[in-house]
Amino acid sequence: MAMIVDVLSWVLLTVGGFFVLVGGIGALRMPDLYTRMHAASVTDSLGAMLILVALILQAGFTLAAVKLAATLIFLLFTSPTAANALASAALLAGINPGLATPSRQEPRS
Repeated sequence: MAMIVDVLSWVLLTVGGFFVLVGGIGALRMPDLYTRMHAASVTDSLGAMLILVALILQAGFTLAAVKLAATLIFLLFTSPTAANALASAALLAGINPGLATPSRQEPRS
């Protein structure tokens, strides 16, 4: 049984690490704010979730697993909320999707 948990946790760590790597590359390579923000939010949500689940499997039924689960729940609520707030603020500032510079239009009220 311990071997199955070890293999599953290593698979989750590897896949989570891959998503973090791709998200980091995407945050550097994407052309505008919205696509960079999407790459960063995928890293925060999916990559961190997979890594934390793998660490919970490795920790077993301990206080460390409870703390990791609390961190996971906190990240699942705050990361999408922060990305949404950043996108809303960018739209209010006049940055249109697909453009690297602010538009000349009046901000929405």
